[in-house]
Amino acid sequence: MSGPVLVIELAEAPSRAAILRVHEFLVRSSVRCEEARLGEYDVHIDAERLGVTDTWGEDGRRPVLVSLMGPGVGDEAVFEAEHADEVDQEPLIGFAPTHAVDIVAFCNSPVDHVVTALLTAAVMDLIGGIANVELREDQVPIVAGLPGIVATVTDPWLAAYGSADFLRAWVKQPGFRLLK
Repeated sequence: MSGPVLVIELAEAPSRAAILRVHEFLVRSSVRCEEARLGEYDVHIDAERLGVTDTWGEDGRRPVLVSLMGPGVGDEAVFEAEHADEVDQEPLIGFAPTHAVDIVAFCNSPVDHVVTALLTAAVMDLIGGIANVELREDQVPIVAGLPGIVATVTDPWLAAYGSADFLRAWVKQPGFRLLK
């Protein structure tokens, strides 16, 4: 079963040093970290190392893919496909994304949603960027008042753009859940 996905939009390719910082963080935060290529990691994140104390009865080791993409690093075709039907993001977030990082959970329990959001925030702390988060209609008023929100859009789908602080604040909201 697949789980939630978050995207970090980047204004430029991250430096090799920034990618190395992400790799080192993932090694420290995981019970398993396999690097398929520079910037792509198949990990089993230890939820506790992200500060998650309630795993809803699940094993705290959560399988996640962290994948940098865009020209010169990662899968350029996937980046282009994912951004083909996006609205013009520059007026919303202040830049037109040239690269992105996908954070993809492989499971869909409540702990996977929390781990995905907190892992995304931690990666953003290391490389910057803005989180692109798809929303359900009932989530729009909840996220609108949270710190770190940059913009919300309703077309072509509901989404919020925000900082790492936004993700951390949202995780604390009752009933928090990402879209798949």
